[in-house]
Amino acid sequence: MTDIVPRLSVATRLRNNFLTGLVICAPIAITIWLTWTFIHWADSWVKPYIPTKYNPENYFEFAIPGFGLLIALVVITLVGFLGKNLIGRSIVNFGETILNRTPLVSTIYKSLKQIFESVLKEKGTSFNKAGLIEYPSAGLWSVVFIATDAKGEMKSKFDAMGRDMVACFLPPTPFPTAGYLVFVPREKIVLLDMSAEDAAKLIISVGLVNPPDKLVSAPTPFSAKLKEKFRK
Repeated sequence: MTDIVPRLSVATRLRNNFLTGLVICAPIAITIWLTWTFIHWADSWVKPYIPTKYNPENYFEFAIPGFGLLIALVVITLVGFLGKNLIGRSIVNFGETILNRTPLVSTIYKSLKQIFESVLKEKGTSFNKAGLIEYPSAGLWSVVFIATDAKGEMKSKFDAMGRDMVACFLPPTPFPTAGYLVFVPREKIVLLDMSAEDAAKLIISVGLVNPPDKLVSAPTPFSAKLKEKFRK
């Protein structure tokens, strides 16, 4: 005797169809909205500085979305190109000298420059690895992004204590852009096989979105071998 599958009511089927449509449409709509908002934000910053005769919107009856963003990308690329030759580097050094001698501005500029240099010149190793640490107490595990080895004064202090520490970023759920900087003993970090992008999805979705299943080895401590690989 076969089981009789109960028929769903019209309201239930409508609700299920709505939720299915929401899952399909919401990510698309939000992606388009964020992209459009970013383009307009970039245009609003760049377009006022474009000379009138070079702005194509003055010759057409409609706005050209993304033109300001395109100009910004071209200008940034040209500045990078000029900054690599002798004349361009001299101009950049002269400008940096003025900024470094300006009160208050020098502090902001130096801090921002150090942040960008640390992030962009780490050869792609920073935040490319995700791991697990026992936090906020023993037996409770949190996902972290591995930033870099302890450096400067922090490294000196930890070396004096006989500690090999790694700087990690501990993001909150569901907004991983804000979080905590924690220094964790290297041997206390368990590396994850998933990518940093998959780890971010896991955090944002509060554990609902998991990476595709794969053969996972036993928990891998952040050993000396991995340490050398991370530093390359």
